[in-house]
Amino acid sequence: MAKGKKVTIIGTGNFGSTVAFILAMNGSCHEVVLRGRSIDVAKGKALDMSQAANAARKHTIVRAAKNAEDIADSDIVIITAGTPRTPGMNRDDLLLKNAKIVKNYSLEIKKYAPEAIVVVVSNPLDAMTYVALKTTEFPKERVLGMAGILDAARMAHFIYEKLEYGAGQIRATVMGGHGDTMVPLPKFTTVAGVPIEDLLDSEEIGEIVRKTKNGGAQIVNLLGDGSAYYAPAKSTTVMVDAILQDSRQIHSCAVMLNGEYGYNNIITGVPAMIGAAGVEKVIEMTLKPLQKEKFKKSVESVQELINKLYQLNFFKEDVSDEK
Repeated sequence: MAKGKKVTIIGTGNFGSTVAFILAMNGSCHEVVLRGRSIDVAKGKALDMSQAANAARKHTIVRAAKNAEDIADSDIVIITAGTPRTPGMNRDDLLLKNAKIVKNYSLEIKKYAPEAIVVVVSNPLDAMTYVALKTTEFPKERVLGMAGILDAARMAHFIYEKLEYGAGQIRATVMGGHGDTMVPLPKFTTVAGVPIEDLLDSEEIGEIVRKTKNGGAQIVNLLGDGSAYYAPAKSTTVMVDAILQDSRQIHSCAVMLNGEYGYNNIITGVPAMIGAAGVEKVIEMTLKPLQKEKFKKSVESVQELINKLYQLNFFKEDVSDEK
């Protein structure tokens, strides 16, 4: 457990609040700061969580940010702010609306928390991570997106549903963009070290892959108003803990590629070593030809979103009124 560490969470909805609550209950850091549009909501949730931390006998203090200056000296800033998906809406529909929100908060981070590591979870995830990286102008190691951990967790759940055993022992791997073009990798997925290809036939694995790609939309449709936040929040805190504890664990995260897998200047999900410096190393796996082709299509889908932003001159416009 790291002493004296400060984590700021931008966005006080279900997602951001759950991230803050998990961090407070884990005692992962000394201070958690909530920054949202409503100061009173942030204050109320911060007070509630601080009291919960005392009930759990944890040392974490949760505070509300009264203004942008209160994020100063943050070790990590997590951007959860944005409009959630609703039934029938895909991640692309959120592009411009959430890009404006992420850009504004990224400018705050650049000004008041210039040494922070930024973790982006707003959708469409890969494009929003790109927006945060370009806006902050931070080194690429310090801006990363949370997606692969969540997608792998969903894949692991669907494998357990099919097998009806192995809970907690399933290690799944998912690459590519966080969306319909993600690339689940059965080749690198095991149950207590046993490849799932030895436990399930190709039809069953195909079903699991399809369910994984549709995992978020399934929850959106069931809820009717809102999107998933428990699993995404826990997945985010896994990344945060890896940074705070300098564990150098390998997780699939959305990162800027610089020649890895043959791509440059594009953010997408790949296995990466996560530690105190952020992304300390991108892990390059040997992909089969079909997996390479699927990964290529996934990268292209992210590139299309980024191209749309450039076509709209997004990175030049003033969006200061979009908080």
